[in-house]
Amino acid sequence: MFSQLFNSMADIPFEHDYKCYPVSFMSGDSRQDVDTGGKIIMPPSALDAVTRLNIPYPLLFSLRNPVADRTTHCGVLEFVAEEGRIYIPYWMFRNLCLQEGQRVTVKSGNLPKGDFVKFQPQSPEFIDIHNPKAVLERVLRKFACLTKGDTISLNYNNHEYELCVLECKPADAISIIECDLNVDFATPIGYEPPTKQSAPVEEEEPAPLIVDSAFTPFAGQGNVLGRRKKKTTADTPTTTNVIVRGPDLDFKIGKIIFTRAIPVAGGGDGVEIEFEAFKGTGNTIKQKRKK
Repeated sequence: MFSQLFNSMADIPFEHDYKCYPVSFMSGDSRQDVDTGGKIIMPPSALDAVTRLNIPYPLLFSLRNPVADRTTHCGVLEFVAEEGRIYIPYWMFRNLCLQEGQRVTVKSGNLPKGDFVKFQPQSPEFIDIHNPKAVLERVLRKFACLTKGDTISLNYNNHEYELCVLECKPADAISIIECDLNVDFATPIGYEPPTKQSAPVEEEEPAPLIVDSAFTPFAGQGNVLGRRKKKTTADTPTTTNVIVRGPDLDFKIGKIIFTRAIPVAGGGDGVEIEFEAFKGTGNTIKQKRKK
């Protein structure tokens, strides 16, 4: 009989209406640890009622604003609030569209453990964080559950970031206590990917030909020892060989041209002379004796 009565009491949820205020309305020291998390502060009488009803741990509650028909879920941090009041984080207060002192319905419940959640940053500044997943993992330790459609607040390096819960699995409200949670991010609101500006292509003019007349290879005359000097009927006009430097405008891919001939400077008819080895005159050191 007592076991049946005990089991029937365990099936009764905790439900009560409270006046709701932001954490900043609490007397005493500032409680920023509450304002940056997902847990609320309830009065001591709520702890007595939860204990009598044998509500299983972890304690998870739903907060509902009947006027705006908005609902969210949370955990409880402490039971130190004044009787008839609860204090909640400001981001949760804003999601429920509440006014200071407005009544909300607090009801206990069980939520499935989550395995996936997708967030959307509300500003492109969030991508400037070096390792956003590590930062989010540290912040979510202050949360007990997440609800689809809520916009949570994240404080990092004295800067406040807002993240909207786009998707939760396996339900629209999940518990994130002692679970393996996969996190994904959507494109931040207002983010514009950098566009590649293509510079106008300018046609390059061919480099001017550089004529180097200072250096002429093998321009001297050769002498052979031990041979008589040959008499020439006419002096051969000396020509200045010119090396033309510059790009080969007639270059074709896959074809290599080795130039062997040396063009004659000032040759209008395009005549080329072949290279002749030992073309110079010879002189002998030993002279013949006179008889």
